Amino acid sequence: MSLLCLDVSNSHTTLGVFEEAELIAQWVVGSDHRRTSDEWEVLISGLLRRSRIDDVDAVSVSCTVPSILVELRAMRDRYYAGVPYSIVGPGVRTGVRIHTDNPREVGADRVVNALAAVEIYGGPAIVVDMNGTATIFDVINVHGDYIGGMIAPGVELSLDTLARRGAQLRAVELVTPRHIVGKNTTESLQAGAVYGFAGLVDGIVGQILDELDADDDVPVIAAGAYPDAVVEQCRTITHLDRWLTLTGLRIVHERNIVG
Repeated sequence: MSLLCLDVSNSHTTLGVFEEAELIAQWVVGSDHRRTSDEWEVLISGLLRRSRIDDVDAVSVSCTVPSILVELRAMRDRYYAGVPYSIVGPGVRTGVRIHTDNPREVGADRVVNALAAVEIYGGPAIVVDMNGTATIFDVINVHGDYIGGMIAPGVELSLDTLARRGAQLRAVELVTPRHIVGKNTTESLQAGAVYGFAGLVDGIVGQILDELDADDDVPVIAAGAYPDAVVEQCRTITHLDRWLTLTGLRIVHERNIVG
């Protein structure tokens, strides 16, 4: 059985196809808010064709962008009417108990990440999802319950804002500079982004571990379209799992459609 999974965030959309439990293809595209349901189908069909995947038997979706979710629902109605199609949200079983002031405020991607983290790594665990727009920390306790997290600005958003608002600043490639002390404007921006966000991750993870009163064996998973340069400088990251959310979507599908 071929399962198509879509994880839609503000800046990126990650897509993947599973054959049973094996991820056989994956892609990352921009989350264009103007893309219509027909355009989504053209995009998806093209990716499937390029990977020589003839058809999909089911679809599992996590989307945190309301305008895009409208189009994905329309795509479902027009192109996938006879296919099992699960969208993470109220009424969809995940098995994750959410202990926050308002569980409905927790984004679908955060619930899916928590589910996958518990299934793969157990609890307690911390997921750090660097999706460009935001750097999101999700915390799971020893019982596998989602207990909250925090949201900080993303690396790409911060660099874009600097380039737009700084009169003598410019857009730069996000790579590790030669030295932490930049010798020119480009290296200074790169050093601030790479080492600054690595320090942000390590500092926040350290305080979360203190609050959990947990030992150093707690898995800290970098998920999503994370910038490699930043993750390479993070001392607290223990696992790299770019496709964690896709795995969570597969598990959601199994619990709601198969199970």
